[in-house]
Amino acid sequence: MKITDIKTYIMDAYRTNWTFIKVETDEGLYGWGEASLGTQEMALSGCVEDLKRLIVGRNPMEIEKMVFEVYRDIYWKGGPVLMSAISGIEMACWDIMGKYYNAPVYALLGGKIRDKVKMYANSWFVGAKTPDEFAAKAKETVALGVKALKWDPFGSSHMTIENEVLDRAENIVGAVRKAVGQNVDLLIECHGRFNPYTAVRISKRLEQFNILLMEEPCPPDNLQAIAEVKKKSNVPISAGERVYSIYGFEDLFAKNAVDIAQPDIFHAGGIYESKKIAAMAQAKHIPVSFHNPSGPISNAAILQLAATVPNFLIHEIMLTDGSFRKRVTNEKVVFEDGYIKINDCVGLGIEINEDVIEEYPYKPRNLRHYNNALTNIRPLDDNNYYFEGIGNKND
Repeated sequence: MKITDIKTYIMDAYRTNWTFIKVETDEGLYGWGEASLGTQEMALSGCVEDLKRLIVGRNPMEIEKMVFEVYRDIYWKGGPVLMSAISGIEMACWDIMGKYYNAPVYALLGGKIRDKVKMYANSWFVGAKTPDEFAAKAKETVALGVKALKWDPFGSSHMTIENEVLDRAENIVGAVRKAVGQNVDLLIECHGRFNPYTAVRISKRLEQFNILLMEEPCPPDNLQAIAEVKKKSNVPISAGERVYSIYGFEDLFAKNAVDIAQPDIFHAGGIYESKKIAAMAQAKHIPVSFHNPSGPISNAAILQLAATVPNFLIHEIMLTDGSFRKRVTNEKVVFEDGYIKINDCVGLGIEINEDVIEEYPYKPRNLRHYNNALTNIRPLDDNNYYFEGIGNKND
């Protein structure tokens, strides 16, 4: 079997664009991967085109050989564009292998050690601005059976935070904690926005609320800064979504920078590279929670991988999405009492409707973090639950 073509599809998904990658073969088998990269979709598409000459003609079943040699043969290594392109192609090859052997990807990775994973919800807060609004949405979400919530309460702050903004963030987190009680995990997202002093200051203000983790408190271009926060914070620190490959994570772990590692499988190098990173973390008794704020293929791939990782902690998933999500894919997400079940599918168990993608053409999207638009991630008139076990609701 040989790879004959690699195609990139970019689809507007309201707050971002999803980038899907399809790998085709001469035997009619094909696989889907995802490499969504926020504001750099055009660069990513160009990189996939560049990689074609190194990949077309290869056997898609020789995944480790392909990734090793492609990375070897690219002189300018690492970074989000190259690693995302490699990740999406690698993911699609695992899908092909699963289809070839009529087996789920988790079976090809050593078999599953769990049938379900605990989840935390992202995007539960759509449209919320005030402490009361966040509390009401949190209470509504927990009533569905969700047992963990993540969000960023810090407005448009960058590096430092004004007293009134920190007071407001503390009030929001406090209101959510009061609304959901003590048995729901709260995760605080920082989006890599603060200097170490400010991040420590924030963690000390929020530790009273029994926070499960504080994610990416400092920019990822200085891992030592994150390590300094970890030393001084009583809130567990997580990071890794913008760290690439085993080489980047070697540095992260050597600096003892995190309590929880968060590699992103469609940026870190793919499914197998992420499994290696998880094993590196396991040797240091560090739990892993794969970063997953994007589309349906990423979610399917992470669930397959998480089934096989002993030190896996908790699964991030978007609780709601636009109606386009159900139209573009046959995705099946089964929710039960705070957990997502592992799909015993063939390959990644997900297909993409290419005709529907054409209805949602690429739209340039800018970063929302510094214009007070963090909660505007769904259209209010098209914000739907898409899990089995929760049901549909326009919010």
